[in-house]
Amino acid sequence: MSEIAINDSIRSRPDGELPSAATVILVQLALACGGFGIGTGEFAIMGLLPNVADTFSVTTPQAGYVISAYALGVVIGAPVIAVLAAKMARRTLLLTLMLIFAAGNIASAVAPSFETFTVLRFISGLPHGAYFGVAALVAASMVPVHRRARAVGRVMLGLTVATLLGTPLTTFFGQSLDWQVAFLSVGVVGLLTVVLIWFYVPKDSVSEEASFLRELGAFRRPQVWLTLGIAAVGYGGMFAMFSYIASTTTEVAMLPESAVPIMLVLFGVGMNAGNFIGSWLADKSLLGTIGGSLVYNIVVLTTFSLTAANPYMLGLSVFFVGCGFAAGPALQTRLMDVAADAQTLAAASNHSAFNIANAIGAWLGGLVIAWGYGFAATGYVGAALSFLGLFVFAASARLERRSRCVQPA
Repeated sequence: MSEIAINDSIRSRPDGELPSAATVILVQLALACGGFGIGTGEFAIMGLLPNVADTFSVTTPQAGYVISAYALGVVIGAPVIAVLAAKMARRTLLLTLMLIFAAGNIASAVAPSFETFTVLRFISGLPHGAYFGVAALVAASMVPVHRRARAVGRVMLGLTVATLLGTPLTTFFGQSLDWQVAFLSVGVVGLLTVVLIWFYVPKDSVSEEASFLRELGAFRRPQVWLTLGIAAVGYGGMFAMFSYIASTTTEVAMLPESAVPIMLVLFGVGMNAGNFIGSWLADKSLLGTIGGSLVYNIVVLTTFSLTAANPYMLGLSVFFVGCGFAAGPALQTRLMDVAADAQTLAAASNHSAFNIANAIGAWLGGLVIAWGYGFAATGYVGAALSFLGLFVFAASARLERRSRCVQPA
């Protein structure tokens, strides 16, 4: 296997170092496999909470703590790992992260107590953000600059396919056989990813200037905070709606429980469509894609609330809300641009920001429901969050224009 230097700055890489098309495809496949495992492990638990609760003799709401534990692992793990592993080659880091992820999920399947299971879910979440961040950097470094977002989108395709296929399948087999089977399967996917990365991801060299202090320098850049703020605030709306989609389906649209999986599939199809279209648009205009997706989310989330009682419009709205994932590749690529020489920390923190969005969206949606406005009102919550995200985006765009004006000719 030939060694290809994957530079910290993709802008400075000469075209002569680009690998072959076959190598790029194999690398993207290997990295997407890890994304598939992570996505499946993150979302499958949501359909298995009653089973977990029965096994450990806790209530379903108490079992829900494991979801929070995993999310906390993502939020903490992404920046901490990115800083501590600043002097580690990216290929080595990817292998390490996947081994931790695989071990955490396999151990989760044999956890002897609920407390142990909760801790293991936290450990399983630690590699999540760092893996996607580093995988995005590796994928983007192997293609021309004008195709970076599409390369990132193919890596994230593993995550979106997980919502469409991985999560429903593991949930089905977990309910039919045993919920532990789901986590064992995710662990096997993690081990498969280790093998694929070992054989197909080229070795890379570490920059002599790399250090944890340089990575921490990302947080001295206002544009990094603004971009993370766009993700954390502007895209909480998707999660505000999705967290309560089952109850909206049965109590607002008055559909049977058997219709809930259909809504989940529609959301997954929308995410895949959004990932494909959004990555293509991002290569044309990063800021245009991010700003446009925020406006788009305001429209479709408002439509969701207005039409949720109609089963057909509910399904259509769920699909279109899923398409809002179009901003994922754009935000990931934007962080690469604004982080300069601290790309690993910034790219990894993107998924911390999205998990914060998940927490904010679900919490605010729950408050509105508790106040008596109903499950359909979660769309209005989402639209409001996207509207607030537009202000953060506007600040970022204004700072961008100002910095360009002061640059010497």
